[in-house]
Amino acid sequence: MSIRETLRQKSLVLKDTLGIGLTTPADNRLHLDAAIAWLKHAQDVTGNGGVAQTFLVRSRRWAPSYPETTGYIIPTLYRYATLAGDQDARARARRMANWEIDIQLPGGGVLAGALGDSDQPTVFNTGQVIFGWVRAFEEERDDAYRDAAVRASTWLCDIMDDDGCWRQFGSPMTGKAINTYNTRTAWSLARTHEITGERRFLDAAVRNGEWALTQARANGWLETNCLQDNAQPFTHTIAYAMRGLLEIGDYAGREDFIAAARQIGDAMVAALPADGFLPGRFDASWRPTVKWSCLTGDCQLGINWGRLFQITGDTGYRDATSRILGFVKRTQRLAGGERDTLGGIKGAHPINGSYHPWQYPNWATKFYADALMMDIANRQGGHYGLKGPAVKG
Repeated sequence: MSIRETLRQKSLVLKDTLGIGLTTPADNRLHLDAAIAWLKHAQDVTGNGGVAQTFLVRSRRWAPSYPETTGYIIPTLYRYATLAGDQDARARARRMANWEIDIQLPGGGVLAGALGDSDQPTVFNTGQVIFGWVRAFEEERDDAYRDAAVRASTWLCDIMDDDGCWRQFGSPMTGKAINTYNTRTAWSLARTHEITGERRFLDAAVRNGEWALTQARANGWLETNCLQDNAQPFTHTIAYAMRGLLEIGDYAGREDFIAAARQIGDAMVAALPADGFLPGRFDASWRPTVKWSCLTGDCQLGINWGRLFQITGDTGYRDATSRILGFVKRTQRLAGGERDTLGGIKGAHPINGSYHPWQYPNWATKFYADALMMDIANRQGGHYGLKGPAVKG
């Protein structure tokens, strides 16, 4: 590494650490438009319809298209298209959904990792792409999208154990077979049930939620719930597991699932400081274990709190969404510098924090856009996701 590059990287860390050059938070819509522009750019650089997995800051290059997160970016673009009247966003969502069909494995599953990383299907990625196909079917009424979702959902049901846990086809990227955050995968089965009425899919979703509750401690903290270290999960996977329980509970009328999700949400609200800077990992006593923030998890929790506001009417949750977004907005660059980072969201703040360090993963910006749209609707008295597909995925 050249001396100039070493100095550049040290400067980025120092600026983040000291809060130098951060953005003054502005109107939600301004930040949202910049985030969507970044997602469109991340699709354009691949040339195949998928969205690049991440921008690598150190090497200044893009990773290949990522099936998993391209799948759940599809609902984000449809949501934005409705909000902004953006037909380009709608066309891009269709292109993503078609690309996902083109690469779906014969058995119905979705590949692990980015293109070229693996030739094997994995549970979590398959669930996340289902969100895209279901939403594309709802928007386009094209049976090809529903058929793809059904094939994927059938595969997930076929490989689920009788107790509702998935123990096969864990991600080869993490080396972990059992993941409580697969409640978000189970939620995708409930979404397929919405467009098919096939009871098997909803029953499987509920069964996984029931299994997940066996992993909960009295204080709501969940076992086996991290990509790396189950003793101190990322806020990213904490939020994944919480969202799955919340949405299955809301759809299936399972108050115990909603209560479990609310217990997690309350613990995270209690940990949220006034400036919105939430540490990126928490132990089993809901104590932070790191000094950096996982921006992806921040945005996901903002969405989850927004949903709890919609379900319970408790304005404290709505306010928590706005507070954490106030912090994340400061980390989003809206002008100047490299085109490849303009409008995007880093994996961690500071940039060398241990969640996708030195990267702009596409899902960080996806969840940021969703959280902004959630906050817009909740602040304007809208019905974001209360009925219909607006919040789904």
